Amino acid sequence: MSIAISAQDVKALRDRTGAGIMDAKSALQESGGDVDKAIDILRVKGQASAARRGGRTAAEGVVSTYIHAGGKIGVLVEVDCETDFVARTEQFQEFAREVALHVAAASPLYVSDEDVPEEDKAAELRVLREQAAAEGKPEHVQEKIVEGRLNKWLEQVVLLHQSHINDEKHSGRTLEELRAELAAKTGENIVVRRFARFQVGEE
Repeated sequence: MSIAISAQDVKALRDRTGAGIMDAKSALQESGGDVDKAIDILRVKGQASAARRGGRTAAEGVVSTYIHAGGKIGVLVEVDCETDFVARTEQFQEFAREVALHVAAASPLYVSDEDVPEEDKAAELRVLREQAAAEGKPEHVQEKIVEGRLNKWLEQVVLLHQSHINDEKHSGRTLEELRAELAAKTGENIVVRRFARFQVGEE
């Protein structure tokens, strides 16, 4: 049985998510009028459609910068999309700025899992397996421990795994979730291509 969804509710949800009218109304119907559940529904659908767009070429975009701590830390970030039109939108440029801000604060080493050198991952796995073995747990338990700790390590070094440092604004969402949401809103493949972080006195 469908419930009555007001135009005001639909508008409020669209303002928060950037979803289309019909998508917002459908999500509110599905959630029984619960706005937070509707946002989760839209997020899941958006990430699914963003994944389908992942193979499309992203050859436009912006290079964004962030300077922090009185000029002691600086970041350059390249974020790409499919069209110059989207690259010039405020929401796309704001996302690029947010990525640069996060890189300055969190100091990740890689953009995605694919960028982590195999030898670095293998070295980390060796250490984690030795630690798990030294704790004297059964072998099948050790593997689960190692897997959990490896994922924790990836969260520390991989940008897209990390929750944005501005938790108040982004509600604990990861950079990958924010990227997927933007892809859903724009209808384009969005790619965080690369970043460089400079800090005075560091190699």
